[in-house]
Amino acid sequence: MNKLFPVLFSFLLLAQCTAPRSSQTTDVGGYRVAFYNVENLFDTVDDPNIPDEEFLPSSKKNWTMERYQRKLDNLAKVVEGMGYPSLLGLAEVENGVVLKDFCEKTSLKSQGYGIVHFDSPDFRGIDVALLYKKNVFTVIAAEPISIKFPAGMIPDNPDYTTRDLLVVEGNFQGKERLHLIVAHLPSRSGGQAETAPRRQFVASQIGRKVDDIFKADPNANIIVMGDMNDEPSDPSMAQSLGAQPFGERFVSSTLYNCFSELKESGKGSYHYRGDWNMLDQIIISTSLAKGSKKLKYASSTIYQAEWMMYKDEKYGLSPSRTYGGDRYFGGYSDHLPVYIELK
Repeated sequence: MNKLFPVLFSFLLLAQCTAPRSSQTTDVGGYRVAFYNVENLFDTVDDPNIPDEEFLPSSKKNWTMERYQRKLDNLAKVVEGMGYPSLLGLAEVENGVVLKDFCEKTSLKSQGYGIVHFDSPDFRGIDVALLYKKNVFTVIAAEPISIKFPAGMIPDNPDYTTRDLLVVEGNFQGKERLHLIVAHLPSRSGGQAETAPRRQFVASQIGRKVDDIFKADPNANIIVMGDMNDEPSDPSMAQSLGAQPFGERFVSSTLYNCFSELKESGKGSYHYRGDWNMLDQIIISTSLAKGSKKLKYASSTIYQAEWMMYKDEKYGLSPSRTYGGDRYFGGYSDHLPVYIELK
């Protein structure tokens, strides 16, 4: 699928929250663009089309309405802590229902967020999505890009499916055209090296879309965000996608990884057995890195508040998650959100 769906003709594909518009921004003259893997945001209703049985009231997880609402409120507290970003990419959401509840049944209701979401064929039943402040960003078009792995790439599971890429085009503050790509690359489950080709392939598909945008406009403002399940220096990011670390000089029609330096300093968004991994990243095009006419990248942040963290006796501070296996912790997510500031 290569052609963007016109927004005027995609009511079922592009959902709008009904909350009033908000004039709030994160900072005077600044706008935040964030990404957050929210760790299995499922509703409590059985969907016969996806394997959501572990997130039902009757499951071992005992996923009740009370726990579901607490999860929504916890995630909203994190978004509030980030200053309600103007644009917020999400991963691990089940469907449009949980996104609507997130916007309308939490503190996000006052912020006037709109939703862009498509159901994907992911084998776990999880998708990516974009929330946007309607007074800041106007969606022009949106499309999902499905991932079709080459024959033989996953011989042990030829029916394996993964999340679609979400591509959104719109006007930011009525001044600048933005192209957004939200992604959630295949996990490392089964071994990092063994699963690396899957991530490299998906990253190459993002790169193809980026190349198409650059062909139409070499100075395009592009933001790629997502849970990459790889580090900024891994082949999927540095080679297949071609996202470079920031340097002294910028090359036209190139992508730059806003979280390479934080990774080099030992920071990360995901904590695994004492090690911080920089899996969640935001990547921008040259025009934003060096400054377009009206927008310029200013800074990168891994958002971490004390109340979001859990101290493990063996491995130290980790993000406070909702579940560990079937054990309920009632936390936020196993990932920390990341954001960049645009001036």
